[in-house]
Amino acid sequence: MTSRQAQLDDALARIANAIDPDSSVGVPQQLRGALEFGIAAGELPIGARLPSVRALARQLNLSPVTVSNVYAALQTAGHVEGRVGSGTFVSPNAPVVDPEKFQALERAITNLIALARDCGIDRADLATRIGMDRPRNARPVRVLMLGNFAEATRAYAADVRPHLAPGDSIEPMLIDEIAGNPPQEFDIVLAPRTLLPQARELFPHAEVLGLTVIPNEATRVALAAIPPEASVVGYSYFPTYVSMMKANVMRYAPHVCRLSMVVRGDESEAARAKIAGADVLIYATGADYLAARLSPGQSAFEYRHTPDSQELRSVLPPLLDRCRRREAPGPVA
Repeated sequence: MTSRQAQLDDALARIANAIDPDSSVGVPQQLRGALEFGIAAGELPIGARLPSVRALARQLNLSPVTVSNVYAALQTAGHVEGRVGSGTFVSPNAPVVDPEKFQALERAITNLIALARDCGIDRADLATRIGMDRPRNARPVRVLMLGNFAEATRAYAADVRPHLAPGDSIEPMLIDEIAGNPPQEFDIVLAPRTLLPQARELFPHAEVLGLTVIPNEATRVALAAIPPEASVVGYSYFPTYVSMMKANVMRYAPHVCRLSMVVRGDESEAARAKIAGADVLIYATGADYLAARLSPGQSAFEYRHTPDSQELRSVLPPLLDRCRRREAPGPVA
C-alpha cells in the first residue's frame, strides 16, 4: 500500500468515526462537511479516488442514495469530479488551504469547543450560534410567521425565534386576517407546508419557506401515554390535515390498535358514535370546544405542532444570509 493510499484510508476512517447519527445536524450535512474539510485540509489529496457510492455507504452504514446526493453536491461545488467508468476523484480545482493555517484553524475550533463546554453550551447549540453569526454591518431580517390559529402561530414564532440572530424580528399573523391586504415589507415568510400555496400567492416578492411541522413535545408525551387498549379518535379541524395527523399519531403511538379519524363538519351518526365511544379524544388546534363535551371516563388532549428543529437548522440559516445581502423590502404601493 502506498503512503498516499494509507493517508486516504486514514482520512476516510476518521470521517467515518466522526459521523454521529444522533446529532441534531443531519447525516448528509455531516458527511458533506467532513469531506469538504478533508479536501480543504489536504487529507483527501488532489486526484485521490474516493470510494464508490456503495462502498462508502457500506462503510458508513448509510443509504447509497444519501452518499450519491452528497457526491453530486460536492461535484456541483467543484470539490470532486466524476469520471465515467473510473469513479469519483478529488478535483484539481478543489480549494486547498495552507496546512499551517488549517492547523491553526483546527486548534481554534478545539479551543472554541472547550470554551463552549465550560459555558454550558453543547456542540449543537454552538453550531447554531455560529450559523447565526453575521458581519457587523449586516442588516436585520424581518420574518413573518403565517398560521391558521393565533395561539398556535405565536407558538410557531416562539419556536423559530432561537434560530434567528439578535436584531432579527419575527411576527405571527393569521392567513385569513391578511388575505385581503397582505403586508409586503417582510424578507421571509414562513408557513406550515399545508399553507405554502396560499403563502406564495400572497407574497410573490418575498422568500417563502414551507415548514415541516411535527407534534410538539407535550403532544408526543401524551401520545406515548395512551393505554394500548384504548379506543382513540383523532379530530381534525381541516380535511387536508387528516392523513398527516393520523400518520403522526401512528408514528408516536404505535402501540395504539384502535384509531379512527373524524373531520370537523362531519355530522353523521357514525362520526358522533366514534366520538361518543372514544376512550381518548385527540383534537386539533381550534377544536378545543370538544374538551367541554366529554362524557365520564373520557379523556382528551390537544394535538399541537412545532416546526421541525432539524429543518430550521439546515434550511433557514442560508435563507437568512441570502436576505441579509439584499436591500430591505418596502411596502408595495
